[in-house]
Amino acid sequence: MQQYSNDDGQGRVYVGSHGGDWAGEVRLLLDRAGLAPAVSGHRRLVLKPNLVEAVAPPITTPVELAAAVVDYLQATAPQAEIIIAEGCGSRSYDTDHCFSLLGYRELAAARGVGLVDLNHEPTVKLTRADCRRWPEMYLPGLLFDSFLISLPVLKAHTLAKATLTLKNMMGAAPPAHYQQGGNWKKASFHHEIQEAVADLNRYRCPDFTVLDATVGLAQSHLGGPPCDPPPGLLAASFDPVAVDAYGAGLLGLDWREVDHISRLHGELGRAEPLQIVECA
Repeated sequence: MQQYSNDDGQGRVYVGSHGGDWAGEVRLLLDRAGLAPAVSGHRRLVLKPNLVEAVAPPITTPVELAAAVVDYLQATAPQAEIIIAEGCGSRSYDTDHCFSLLGYRELAAARGVGLVDLNHEPTVKLTRADCRRWPEMYLPGLLFDSFLISLPVLKAHTLAKATLTLKNMMGAAPPAHYQQGGNWKKASFHHEIQEAVADLNRYRCPDFTVLDATVGLAQSHLGGPPCDPPPGLLAASFDPVAVDAYGAGLLGLDWREVDHISRLHGELGRAEPLQIVECA
């Protein structure tokens, strides 16, 4: 299912400007990236936004981006079931609160798509001898029977340096196994966070990513100053390492300084050389 880097050994990222026309800009970007043939024949497509807490963008994925991707998929893959799935991090409420407050419940009703709280989905137990931090993991079985499209936001992170598509997968970790008494539903990831994120993606990483780099957060994933100037961009890729390396650059970071990206370079994708395809 995963395509990752190209046959020529380059990580390819498609980049388009954002001027407010979510539907048109997303359609152009996804057409250029070749998403339509990639999802053809899949019976289930899962969109994974970043809804870490019930807080408005740019902390979370704009519902307008999710709506534009849903519209594109319904037009190009009408045979597929579409689900929006996330597991929020707040200990004080469930993901349904995020769905309702941030417009996702209204979107789902209008488009006839499903909503799933990954914090409560049935899990499968997985093991890998090459994963030191997580030699075994419990993850929602839904993610292994679907084409997975990640919709992260461009943000710095106080512990992991950057939170992009690879780290967005932390929303899939069920609190029953990864809260471990902490004040956050995924608190166990705070221990050796870089290796924890890398191992998680070795079990399951996105098949495709659409990165919201329209505004960006320059210092923290839960607030603080936006990027100045805002990038005003959308980026897409089949390669999760490439799109994260590109996003790190937008934040003024060398991808080598973001350990979970550097750990997966050459394994799940290519951080360099990068081929940036401008979609005008």
